[in-house]
Amino acid sequence: MDGDDLGPLRHDVQCPQARPRGIRFAAKRLDNFPAVVFWNKDSSDGGHSQQSALIVGPGDSHCFGSAKPQETMEVVALPIPAETYKLGFIGAGKMAESIARGVVKSGILPPSRIRTAAHTNQSRRDAFESFGVQVLSDNQAVVEDSDVVIFSVKPQVVKGVVSQLRPLLSKKQLLVSVVAGVKLKDLQDWAGHDRFIRVMPNTPAAVCEAASVMSLGRAAKEEDAELISTLFRSIGKTWKADEKYFDAITALSGSGPAYIFLAIEALADGGVAAGLPRDLALGLASQTVSDCA
Repeated sequence: MDGDDLGPLRHDVQCPQARPRGIRFAAKRLDNFPAVVFWNKDSSDGGHSQQSALIVGPGDSHCFGSAKPQETMEVVALPIPAETYKLGFIGAGKMAESIARGVVKSGILPPSRIRTAAHTNQSRRDAFESFGVQVLSDNQAVVEDSDVVIFSVKPQVVKGVVSQLRPLLSKKQLLVSVVAGVKLKDLQDWAGHDRFIRVMPNTPAAVCEAASVMSLGRAAKEEDAELISTLFRSIGKTWKADEKYFDAITALSGSGPAYIFLAIEALADGGVAAGLPRDLALGLASQTVSDCA
């Protein structure tokens, strides 16, 4: 078996028993059981030595060889398990709530597999707990108990938040940002790893009619993109695009709803000027715009 045929995400870990020279391993699902296959790359015949192979399942932490401590070996991160993964939100604002509500309402995840931290804001705590989401003590607890972490904070604080959590972020986790105007390169630098996806949703997420666009970081895979697409389809429609388009996307779909609201208000004002009651004019204007979508 050749690890290069699997093409998964690789990263470095410290193994106290690793060989002094390169050891590579690949992750492969065996009989629906996530396992890891180790082999010695530096076998005597220049190939992969079958004698040095070892299969390790979840919960095992064995390495082989008798080399010096703290040698580095390559690690392959397994895909996020779609059937069991836990979703965490860093930030408990309206957008995070909209996404979480949509995910629960659509049945993609039960609320028991979603968590956030509302700190001292009781109204935010109440909002999430009202539909069963676990509200933990702090962001550190959220990261430690999540496989997919969505950063949903204000742009001016995201650097500090991600940097503070960096020691806890594992490369087996998939990180997502819905923070407007913050580029993947910066997010990846602050987090210390590249399995990141940037998503630009918009405010109609509150009524499950969002337009969301995503762009993948350097180490994010198609499996990761499909998992996140599934989450965001619970609040509307999704697209994938190169990050170079995100400024224009933010201007169009991110800011666009505000202009549509102004247009609806202007139509309603026209109706009132023509003698219609305000509530009737506003209802007609809103429905007219909705019908044209």
